[in-house]
Amino acid sequence: MFIIKNYNSIANSVQSLSKKTTLIVVTKNQQLDKINLLIKLKHLDFGENRVQETSLKWRDLISNNLQIKLHLIGKLQSNKAKEAFEIFHYIHSLDSEKLGQIFSKFENNSTKKIKYFIQVNVANEPQKNGISVNAVGQFVKYCINDLKLNIIGLMCIPPAEGDPTRYFKNLADLAKVNNLKELSMGMSNDYDSAIANGATFIRIGSKIFS
Repeated sequence: MFIIKNYNSIANSVQSLSKKTTLIVVTKNQQLDKINLLIKLKHLDFGENRVQETSLKWRDLISNNLQIKLHLIGKLQSNKAKEAFEIFHYIHSLDSEKLGQIFSKFENNSTKKIKYFIQVNVANEPQKNGISVNAVGQFVKYCINDLKLNIIGLMCIPPAEGDPTRYFKNLADLAKVNNLKELSMGMSNDYDSAIANGATFIRIGSKIFS
């Protein structure tokens, strides 16, 4: 099947570029039969961007496959935060003090600890979410020191047009300055550039499922 062929091609490509980069297969809008093909191949990291869809689709899958890790890669509304906290292992889109405070309260009342990426609006695009570049340092300190969240890295989505390389470099520099080791950047059309600039997590969907 083409999905298996595409997946193997991408996975081999990622491995050849960096053995330290985790491939997140983005499964939004994908049916369970396609997802199960990848689970049978022992893939463990999957990305979704809608909380309710994820809950309906994945609850039974993860209960039967405890090694699977679910990554929230889309915008999160505060009224969906509780459900997101219950099902996701990684949040890639932490982008406000309000959201951070909500997750901090959940963690104070739970044994569960999520791994967080702070989303950065690297090109200051008004239509995109994310912390401004100039505010990253202060926000990282607030989340770690005040909210006690496990901030592991930064995430970005560069502009759709043009070369994304400088934005990937900028995010890598920001992470280094703030002593963060992980970088969530790179998708189907630019993952090679992202990996070349230090991406430790890449998010690929369309190149596998189409």
